[in-house]
Amino acid sequence: MAEQGLCSIVVKKYNHHANHGTIPDGKVNILKRDFQADTIHQKWCTDITYIHVQKEGWTYLASVMELCSRKIIEYAYGTSMTADLAVKAVENACLNVRDTKGIILHSDLGSQYTSQVFEDCLNRKGIRHSFSRKRNPYDNACIESFHSVLKKEEIYLHTYQDTREARRAIFEYIERWYNRKRIHSAIGYIMPQQKEDEELKKTA
Repeated sequence: MAEQGLCSIVVKKYNHHANHGTIPDGKVNILKRDFQADTIHQKWCTDITYIHVQKEGWTYLASVMELCSRKIIEYAYGTSMTADLAVKAVENACLNVRDTKGIILHSDLGSQYTSQVFEDCLNRKGIRHSFSRKRNPYDNACIESFHSVLKKEEIYLHTYQDTREARRAIFEYIERWYNRKRIHSAIGYIMPQQKEDEELKKTA
């Protein structure tokens, strides 16, 4: 690695053995770690991660993954980690879906996802909200894994001067690499876009 100028990025693994979290009253874990789906737009998951830039400091990316294809179907990026950012990501994801009624959307118990404005958004779309248990990131493992890969393959390798530069890098990574070129073991070692295309042909 030294001869080739390569370096490794090591991310500390989460110790899941000590977690015995619960869900507050009124919140239900519908998904229950069943990340498989018969076709697209049955199950989605979402989460927010942090991205640092030189000018603005910490910025935030809210992503929505479609679980059948493992495609990042939409995202929202901004300088504030608010419920509005989480709502924008979901609203963007709904734009190209003919019927969102009955879709299960899984999230953690962050204040953005337990807010009334977020619940109102899901109710308007007919989307069912599923929640992770407290201190159980593996309940939302797919989107957690995506954000980890995004950071290891893109974010940690670069220094972004401002949000404009970071936004462009995020777009390039998600739209040109992750969705269309990066193979995924959970879908038979094909690309998420390829999996979505296959599913769309079945319903054409």
